[in-house]
Amino acid sequence: MYPTKGQLTTIKEFDLAKKPVRELLDYIEPIWEYGDWGFIRTPHKLELHTGGWSGNEDIIEALHRNFLFWSMYWWNSRRGGHYIFRDSMVSNELTGFTLQVESKPRN
Repeated sequence: MYPTKGQLTTIKEFDLAKKPVRELLDYIEPIWEYGDWGFIRTPHKLELHTGGWSGNEDIIEALHRNFLFWSMYWWNSRRGGHYIFRDSMVSNELTGFTLQVESKPRN
């Protein structure tokens, strides 16, 4: 399904000063077409591959217009719709593309 104007506005205006980045990614993941291979996230790295789909390109444009997201997390992009984001340059409070589950010690 193609992202709506409202969804793209939410991405552009998502306030990373008040909410963790993983919440933004949780919002985007279900509307990203080709999510099984085009939306890959680990705790500290996010890969987005548009697959040439214009809806995904619009999501990338909305992320690019989100100044805090793009300036803090963009790492690399290359021709063909491939984007890599990392959190190694931001403070600890702003890291983590996924929810980190703490393991409990065994008794």
